[in-house]
Amino acid sequence: MAKKFRSKKRVERTTNIVIYVILTLISIIWLFPFFYLIIQSLRAEQGTATPYFWPKGWTFDNYVKLFTDKSIFNFPKWYGTTLIIAIVVTVIQTVIVLVTSYALSRLRFKMRKPLMNLMLVLGMFPGFMSMTAIYFLLKLVGLTQSFGLVGLVLVYVASSCMGYYICKGFFDTIPKSLDEAARIDGANRHTVFIKIILPLAKPIIIYTILTSFMAPWGEYMFASLMAFGDQSYYNVAVGLKAMLDKETATEYFTRFCAAAVLISIPITALFLWLQKYYVQGVTGGSVKG
Repeated sequence: MAKKFRSKKRVERTTNIVIYVILTLISIIWLFPFFYLIIQSLRAEQGTATPYFWPKGWTFDNYVKLFTDKSIFNFPKWYGTTLIIAIVVTVIQTVIVLVTSYALSRLRFKMRKPLMNLMLVLGMFPGFMSMTAIYFLLKLVGLTQSFGLVGLVLVYVASSCMGYYICKGFFDTIPKSLDEAARIDGANRHTVFIKIILPLAKPIIIYTILTSFMAPWGEYMFASLMAFGDQSYYNVAVGLKAMLDKETATEYFTRFCAAAVLISIPITALFLWLQKYYVQGVTGGSVKG
């Protein structure tokens, strides 16, 4: 019996070692592009590609020049513009998703299920299918280029309620008896939502904030269409793409790498800070209801 137990433990230990080795290799492969990006952002030599991996010279000038050299590219303005768009969209989208999800979770009305099914089906179509039509509609009302910020915010938040599914699943896990008890005590729907449901829904609120912030932060396709080639209205994704044009790539490649590192900082910091709530939000909202 003892021999059989030792054999089983040996198999488990060997299996765990193999799993850890595989996960370590996967992590190295996954992290290598980010490591390479950081290395290139500190390279003193100009050029898009070098025959060697480690730079011959190291410098922080690539980061400094992003904020001091605005002769061709105005990175601080792009960064600030994108940050404003992301924050505004995050606030509006989070509110819309939460109230929509609560309504679909708690209320029962005639077209509830057909409406939910319709939003799920529409969400399966990629957004770029309607991009041209939306652009011309916004152009007709003057919400491109100089008013492109407003146009981008409208586009990003217009379909917010279609992202209800995960959030609604989380609300379904909160016992309805809490709502009923509060209603008996005289609370209305607004009070129940604000003072009962939201304090219990912190993980899904964090999840919604993170996903709402990520979408406009790195969005390229529609932002490039709205800017229409005018650098004054670029966001960071469109601006970084401009750095890699064939006329400027050789001189600006290392600055592009530095900018990419700076852009990744807000998302990385948010995930590291809120990862516990993010996981709870995903798992808690993945129930069927």
